Amino acid sequence: MIPRRCTVCDHETRTSIETALISGAPLRDIAGRHDVSKSALERHKAGHLPAHLAKAKEAQEVARADGLLSQVRQLQDRAMSILTASEEAGELRTALAAIREVRNNLELLARLVGELDEAPRVNVLVSAEWLAVRAALLGALVPYPEARAAVADALLGLEGGRGQ
Repeated sequence: MIPRRCTVCDHETRTSIETALISGAPLRDIAGRHDVSKSALERHKAGHLPAHLAKAKEAQEVARADGLLSQVRQLQDRAMSILTASEEAGELRTALAAIREVRNNLELLARLVGELDEAPRVNVLVSAEWLAVRAALLGALVPYPEARAAVADALLGLEGGRGQ
């Protein structure tokens, strides 16, 4: 059996219907105004409108991010112009302030475009927990000198950044 096409998706006033659905207008009013059944509106609202809205929201967020990025780039251009002008005029205090702004804008731009890695770094090799595990492991291997030496060598390799 071939699934039935959505009459709202194919409707010539789909945008107007979806606007009315989103605004919360009563289904019977929308159905009467656009000559579609109430059940077709219910199916469209449940099955097709959420995906449509998600795409629209994503597009809106991308546009907002692009706008923000554009504004920061404009600020960067203005800060660079002030820096150039203050250097040419010999206004060193103003030039230093402009350098700070240029640096701050560069940092902000790097964050916005994802080029600045701000993830925290944790060195587990110097943590108290690791030191305790290492001591317990080497202590447990005291009766097995060859195994203890092999494990100690492997651990030294890891701790020196040379290990696998």
